[in-house]
Amino acid sequence: MKTINVKVKFIGIFKGALGGGEASIKLKEESPLRELIRELAKLSPRLGHMLIDPELGDPRPNAVILVNGMEITILNGLDTRMRNGDEVVLIPVTHGG
Repeated sequence: MKTINVKVKFIGIFKGALGGGEASIKLKEESPLRELIRELAKLSPRLGHMLIDPELGDPRPNAVILVNGMEITILNGLDTRMRNGDEVVLIPVTHGG
């Protein structure tokens, strides 16, 4: 099966958790965004812990996720298919009270 490269940019605390602002991730062609998130969690368990909500197993409460500049809620959410050369940006959501 063909593989693709997806560029991922990390903002704020995500950048610190990974130890850098960018990564290039190899995926199987047409993999969903959720697979990219799983690969990032494997790459950096610290990032995975910060990114993925432990109760929901979902990154959306903790991050705004952009694919090629578009927020994933206007795409297909975590089912958005990744293509070679796509750029994903992870922006932390700050919770406070």
